[in-house]
Amino acid sequence: MGTRGELRIYLGAAPGVGKTYAMLGEAHRRAGRGTVVVVGLVEPHGRSKTAALIEGLEVLPRRRLTHRGVVLTELDVDAVLARAPQVVLVDELAHTNAPGSRNAKRWQDVEEILDAGITVLTTLNIQHLESLNDVIERITGVHQRETVPDEVVRRAEQVELVDITPEALRRRLAHGNVYPAEKVDAAMANYFQPRNLTALREMALLWVADEVEVALQRYRTDQHVSDVWETRERVVVALTGGPESETVLRRAARIAKRSSSADLFAVHVLRGDGLVTAPVSALANLRRLAEDVGASFHTVVGDDVPAALLDFARGVDATQLVLGTSRRSRAARLLIEGIGTRVVQRSGQIDVHMVNHPEAGRGIRLPHRFSAVSLTRRATGWALGLVLPVAATAAGILGQGVFGLSTDVVLFFLATVVVALVGGLGPALFAAGAGALLLNFFLTPPLYTLTIAERENVITLVAMVLVAVLVALVVDRAARRAQQAAAAGSEAALLASLSRTVLTRPEPLPRLLDKLREAFGLTTVAILERQDGHWTTSACSGPPDCARPEQADVDVAVEPDVHLVGRGTPLPAADQRLLEAVGGQALLALRNQQATREVAEAHRRADATELRSALLSALGHDLRTPLASIKASANSLRDRDLRLSEHDSSELAATIEESADRLTAVVNNLLDSSRIATGAVAPELRPVGLDEVALLAMRGLDPTYRPTERVGLEIDERLPAVLADPGLLERVVVNVVDNALRHGAGAPVKLRASKYADMVELRVVDSGPGVPADRLNRMFSPFQRLGDRGNSGLGLGLSVARGFTEAMGGTITAEDTPGGGLTIVISLPAAPHPAALTS
Repeated sequence: MGTRGELRIYLGAAPGVGKTYAMLGEAHRRAGRGTVVVVGLVEPHGRSKTAALIEGLEVLPRRRLTHRGVVLTELDVDAVLARAPQVVLVDELAHTNAPGSRNAKRWQDVEEILDAGITVLTTLNIQHLESLNDVIERITGVHQRETVPDEVVRRAEQVELVDITPEALRRRLAHGNVYPAEKVDAAMANYFQPRNLTALREMALLWVADEVEVALQRYRTDQHVSDVWETRERVVVALTGGPESETVLRRAARIAKRSSSADLFAVHVLRGDGLVTAPVSALANLRRLAEDVGASFHTVVGDDVPAALLDFARGVDATQLVLGTSRRSRAARLLIEGIGTRVVQRSGQIDVHMVNHPEAGRGIRLPHRFSAVSLTRRATGWALGLVLPVAATAAGILGQGVFGLSTDVVLFFLATVVVALVGGLGPALFAAGAGALLLNFFLTPPLYTLTIAERENVITLVAMVLVAVLVALVVDRAARRAQQAAAAGSEAALLASLSRTVLTRPEPLPRLLDKLREAFGLTTVAILERQDGHWTTSACSGPPDCARPEQADVDVAVEPDVHLVGRGTPLPAADQRLLEAVGGQALLALRNQQATREVAEAHRRADATELRSALLSALGHDLRTPLASIKASANSLRDRDLRLSEHDSSELAATIEESADRLTAVVNNLLDSSRIATGAVAPELRPVGLDEVALLAMRGLDPTYRPTERVGLEIDERLPAVLADPGLLERVVVNVVDNALRHGAGAPVKLRASKYADMVELRVVDSGPGVPADRLNRMFSPFQRLGDRGNSGLGLGLSVARGFTEAMGGTITAEDTPGGGLTIVISLPAAPHPAALTS
């Protein structure tokens, strides 16, 4: 088998970015150097500049296939293999071949050509990658049926990104350089929206960047490169699981944040023997916090902690390493170098940050007056403190002929250590004292007296007491740290959960009180407010049996006139302090809820006032004018002193009729608005053809705006029907087209339709003066024509159109027309196919 050909892919974020153009440019460059280049299949899509680049290149004939009476053309693989060029151009790698082709997918054709030793230049859009298919569908709303396995693309020798900004691509679309003019409007309003293009562009850039990263790591591995290459900032933070870890992690997150592209890695080193490790609950909390700050959490194993940290940092090509300062005392650090010192000495090119924290340098401290060891362990320790010294004494007496005093001392030391490990300080001191007395009385010469003849025996007894104290201190401190860590973890988790509730829910107070009731085991939690000397319940979770602070088992004064109260059981002091901290969040939620209601009420009143003012103003203008015209025309017709010709009489009658029609339109819009506001619109949905509705709507337009001359219908009869109420849809089209004729400054109006996903869109396009961007969303509100006194109509037309459209399950939006003007898009569900209805 010969050498496999090379695959070069031109990758783009969307159609029209210039992939095919770039591929053809590369083909001309290679042909100019004497390479044999042929065009296997290139789709110009009607783009003149692309078609011009094909000229001058050898084009192979395509294979012709007939499917259901339609002749299709596909890449002729046999023709390519027979020609055996050095380079072949094959456009659209993700294309699905027509039925009857030798391969189902074009990328499979390309694999055959590559296996024959021929280099292939091809193109691909990012949305056709298999791994991104579901993400693309969520972003764009379009399911891509044509995909390429990621592995095929990753095997390519070169992947070249062809990139332009979304704004530049939309300009290409508007100028007709990508799609024909009749498809531009629908494309720009749907798939080629700026948000879609920006997301697709980011995905293309990140995918290529990830592949570059993989290639770089492969090269470093192959070439055994261990030095740090600062191609991008990567921050590693070392976490011990101790109380300082959260402080260190947050500090590292701020360091990484200063460089917007920095990666953050949180790493915890486990000892190989598994004897020294952080509590599981503490590591779980750190893992959650790492996710919250955008870090990835890793656990590595190593007895040499500095070496393990640096190996991990160099493995991810880190540029910065963040550690907390040592928690050991200065004296301890004088004896043995800390981890931070050894990391700094071995770090090489990695910058090391030492973060100070409240736990730094505290060393060993005496325990509090109470023991942190559980009651069960202390009881067991007292029992062992009574039994083990007696057992050690018995063993020493029975074994006097077998072993000496040194062995007896070891037995008593062992008993003391066991009691200290189990029961803590009190039982350990008792065991040490009792053991010392028993050892002295029964086993130390002179026997059966408390007299100590040898100086070494005194040292032994004192050492036993010291061992008991030191071991008990370590046990007590470890138990206290475990309790504190568990309590702090629970409190932090509760506070984080409550904060998340306050920040993410629109009305968080009910859920906040529910969580407090569950967390503290209370039957009722409520917020009481004092107004005019009387207490009122602002919010409550549980039975409303706490109307005054005096009736509560738990009372937290958040403010003098606002109390957080609870019923059920009194809380310990620690929980009471935590509840006081939570009280501030409850007060914030209460104030936000009250402010939201006040703002909503103010908006409602302002809207009602504005609506009344607008209605009175509009009625005063739009009813007075036609009424005045009717009255003046009627008076002229009735005045016997006026000698009117037949033509004048006809004109006056026409004026009366026209003014009456205007009055009818005003009243109809008012009635329609009232029906929409009260929810009285009940559409009867059935399949309706947009072309039929558009023709009927043309008859209902005001003839004074010359609709037959200015309105053009460009609706394909083959489009699927929409599911709508024919009468309501006709009113919608009449109102939207009438608005375009009134405000389009005499510009022509086009009605176009297209299908997108499961919707059919009717676009009313004008090239008039357009609407400012800040008014696009407001133009569908009632009475929006009032800013222009020269126009007639209440300004209800678009408001009624939106109400009717939404009642039929559709949407109506406004956008700029490419080149200037306004486009109104009426989107309605496509009617199901008759076959689907009968199945």
